[in-house]
Amino acid sequence: MSAARQGSPARNVDASTSADPRPPVDQGTRRREIAMFLLLAVFIWPVLSIAVVGGYGFIVWMSQMILGPPGPPPV
Repeated sequence: MSAARQGSPARNVDASTSADPRPPVDQGTRRREIAMFLLLAVFIWPVLSIAVVGGYGFIVWMSQMILGPPGPPPV
């Protein structure tokens, strides 16, 4: 019986095919990816988080200067 009659697809074995479906990774690409991760993890995210918290504090401070301190009005 042929492969088509057995219900399984015929396999095309070629010398150019590889067992690993992933493309080869260039060493320069890997180093660049690690450098970008470290830049994000060590520099950009901490600076961004400090800027967000500082910006929120500034908004609260300015709103209290304009609207007065929080709480009920003095009697």
